[in-house]
Amino acid sequence: MSHVNVVPLTRRMQPRDPHEQHRVATPLELFFDLVFVVAIASAAAQWHHGLAEGHLGDLVGFVMVFFAIWWAWMNYTWFASSYDCDDVAYRLLTFTIMAGSLMLAAGIPDLFTSGQSGLVVAGYAVMRFAMVAMWLRAAGSHPEGRRTALTYAAGISVVQVLWIARLLLEGETGLRASFFALVVLELLVPVVAERHGITPFHPHHIAERYALLTIIVLGEVILASVQAVQGALVRGAEPGLLALVVGGLLIVFSMWWLYFKRDHAPLFEGEIASTFLTGYGHYLVFASVAATGAGLAAAVDQVQGEAHATARVIGLALAGAVAVYVWCLTAMHAMAGAAAAETRVGVAVGLVLLGVAALALPVGLTVLTIGFVLSAAVAHHVWTTRDVAPLPA
Repeated sequence: MSHVNVVPLTRRMQPRDPHEQHRVATPLELFFDLVFVVAIASAAAQWHHGLAEGHLGDLVGFVMVFFAIWWAWMNYTWFASSYDCDDVAYRLLTFTIMAGSLMLAAGIPDLFTSGQSGLVVAGYAVMRFAMVAMWLRAAGSHPEGRRTALTYAAGISVVQVLWIARLLLEGETGLRASFFALVVLELLVPVVAERHGITPFHPHHIAERYALLTIIVLGEVILASVQAVQGALVRGAEPGLLALVVGGLLIVFSMWWLYFKRDHAPLFEGEIASTFLTGYGHYLVFASVAATGAGLAAAVDQVQGEAHATARVIGLALAGAVAVYVWCLTAMHAMAGAAAAETRVGVAVGLVLLGVAALALPVGLTVLTIGFVLSAAVAHHVWTTRDVAPLPA
């Protein structure tokens, strides 16, 4: 008889060992990521359509809704690294958070249209109050971490009530000002809570979770490249589409390579300030990858004559997203001890990307050139590290 995986109805939510050997992402965490990518894809699709139509103000909507998605994902990820007890109650609360992300995803189009969405707020509230339940369970089972857990529960609850109250506001200025004020409060909750005691997260597990989401979001970029291939098959071998296909693939392959050229786990093992900078800084990493996919999709529309935005605008949006990605990785690698020369190269690559877009070349050629620039950055890394002893397989 095959081994049966018995899941208890409930067990004490004891902290996990932060030095646990062979700690890897669980099937539940992988499922969690896949569901959250639905919301990420919805946000990227709205920015893609807004960019193609020349509605550049939609970038603000993308930044706002992506924060909600990323913040809910990140809060659960760090909690799970510390307190994953894998009982039925834990799984059901995780499913609740996943359901909230799907509610949020369903309300994203309305948010971009009107600037406000009750469904988005409701989905976010479901996710956040489920996290409150998680922290209350941890407080009841882990006396040493009770004050930290209760601070998290109280902080999340107060800020979430303010998000719900924000539905009463009207006017674009008030909505945006209140959004960024509440973002600051959200970001401060972990800072305040962790002062009462650091949660026992597993650095290598956290690094893997961030890396896995990066890979999944890179799928958005691959999807845009596939759309270009489909267009080339339907419309014939147009030079613009062929250049876009090659450039898109070079971009996604290079972005993957640049992310994994250094182990990020040490960034979560040092000072708490470094941990917060790396954890929070990944917002820009994830958002820029999703925006890259949206930019490539808009470039496909432009080449096929289905976009109203100019090649310059779409090129700058794409190059800007890739440049932000490169600069964020450069900053994190610098914190990990990268040589000054590597940092200078990273800064220069981002500037070159923006310069390429400013030339206002045909969009297919712009995408291809961006791909070549990133490939050159990868080649430079491979060449300059050729004499460094590789890690054992």
